Amino acid sequence: MLAHPEVILSPDQEHQLSVSLARLEEGEPLPYVLEHWEFYGLDFLVNPAVLIPRPETELLVEQALSWLRATPERRLAADVGTGSGCIAVSLAVHFPDLRIVASDISREALKTAQLNATRHAVSGRVTCVQSHLIPPTSRPFNLICANLPYIPTEKLRELKVAQWEPGLALDGGPDGLKLIRPLIDNASRSLARGGLLLLEIEASQGTATCALAEAAFPNAEIDLLPDLAGNDRLVKVQNANPAGMS
Repeated sequence: MLAHPEVILSPDQEHQLSVSLARLEEGEPLPYVLEHWEFYGLDFLVNPAVLIPRPETELLVEQALSWLRATPERRLAADVGTGSGCIAVSLAVHFPDLRIVASDISREALKTAQLNATRHAVSGRVTCVQSHLIPPTSRPFNLICANLPYIPTEKLRELKVAQWEPGLALDGGPDGLKLIRPLIDNASRSLARGGLLLLEIEASQGTATCALAEAAFPNAEIDLLPDLAGNDRLVKVQNANPAGMS
């Protein structure tokens, strides 16, 4: 409205503007008011049932895309705790031969993920499944991505984000690792040899998460990557290949 003062609003548009401004004044996040938000160059539907996609998570997508480009034969992936589906859909859009199982415990979140998969014409390759952590499949996953709840409960109570975004997607328990711990254990059985596990974490959890990964994957290459702000943000676990395999 400020950029285009010449625009004359209809009564319905004036009402919608008034409602939207009131929601913003109450502190509701702009993406929920707009009902969509940009992530990795794509536009995603969002609502209070899912987290608002954040730039920090684009690091996970970048690492996954880089790995997929280098391993063209590995094309079964899982996105655990998919929420809006922004990770799964972004990967599927960039790799037309990639098949992804997008799981979440929240049925409402899965509805949003399905809408976003349809919105970006990848619903035929993104399968939304209600599941706690990694869903069972007949064969192991080549790539497992997870942006699970990782904020410690006590810290979450101090954050404004807890007022608006779903606690189910934020609360990581006393140490923030309530779901990350069993996920790593599950992944040790669900990740293919030579596969890749990518975990987004809270900045203080790097050492603890890497230790969990080292115990579950004793022969893997494990890296801790920072985000653009220099905070520990991503644990990367490159599973070992059997001898003689590339």
